[in-house]
Amino acid sequence: MKENVSIDIKSTQSSEEGRDTVEMFTVGTMDSDKNGGYQLSYEESGATGFPGDVVVLNVSGDTVVMNRMSGGKKAVSANLVIERGKRHHCYYGTPYGEFMVGITANDIRSDIGDNGGSVFLRYTVDINSGFIYENELQINVRKN
Repeated sequence: MKENVSIDIKSTQSSEEGRDTVEMFTVGTMDSDKNGGYQLSYEESGATGFPGDVVVLNVSGDTVVMNRMSGGKKAVSANLVIERGKRHHCYYGTPYGEFMVGITANDIRSDIGDNGGSVFLRYTVDINSGFIYENELQINVRKN
C-alpha cells in the first residue's frame, strides 16, 4: 500500500575537479513489493538542478534500481542499476544524446521498512572504463 513519506536526501559527488554536496527535503511515496523490497518515488526540486524530474528507487537487498524520468527542462533520463560488488552498464539520456555508463557500487546499506528508514549508496560512474565521478547518497525516509 502506498504511503506518503518525507524524504531527506544528501548527495555528494566527487571528481577530479572537486567535491559538491546537495541536500534536499521533499515529500513522496513509499510502497512495499511482494519480494520484500521497497519503492520510493519523489519529484526533484530546483536544488538538484533537475526540477520536475521524477525519481523512482527500487530498494531490495544489495541492489537499488534508480529511474529518472524527465519532467523538467533539461530532458535527462536514466535507468541505473546499483548492485554491491558488480559493474552494470546503464542507460543515461541527456539533451545532447544518449549513452551508456558503467555503475559500480562500493557500498549499499539499507534499513528501509514499513515505517521508513534509510538508504546509503556509494558508487562510481565511468564511461568506457574511464572514471567520471563517485557519488554518495544518504536517503532518510519518514512516514507522514
